[in-house]
Amino acid sequence: MSMVLVPVTFRQACEFVTKTHRHHPAPRGWRFGVGVTDASGQLRGVAMAGRPVARALDDGRTVEVNRTCTDGMANANSMLYGAVWRAAKALGYVRAITYTQEGESGASLRAAGWVLDSVLDPRPTWAESSVKLRHIRDGDSQAGGVTRMRWRITAGSP
Repeated sequence: MSMVLVPVTFRQACEFVTKTHRHHPAPRGWRFGVGVTDASGQLRGVAMAGRPVARALDDGRTVEVNRTCTDGMANANSMLYGAVWRAAKALGYVRAITYTQEGESGASLRAAGWVLDSVLDPRPTWAESSVKLRHIRDGDSQAGGVTRMRWRITAGSP
């Protein structure tokens, strides 16, 4: 089935995410959004890009993919990650980041040219600072919470 990239507004992206996954609130720091439709024009997935949530990474030249959501259409996530990066580069960003949880393969990210950057130790709550960053070469994570993987793509990448 053919896919077509389309721009989406914040409202359109939020409505798609709410319809598909009711428990996800709208992310903050919106910059732009990308959607993917099928040949009939039906929206099948969205990606929401914004400022990095981690203040230390919010340097004005980095964008974070705060949310992707699809209805399961094959390869839509990879297409969205690639489109966000191309749009970000065109807007002057030099780096894009996003996160997955432990247990998620990252296949869509790798297919779009992203690389695993760091592993963040679990923390008791989402509000707690993530200063306990460890790089991939270090040992296993602590028990409790959710281990997250930070992915990146930078200028000079495909």
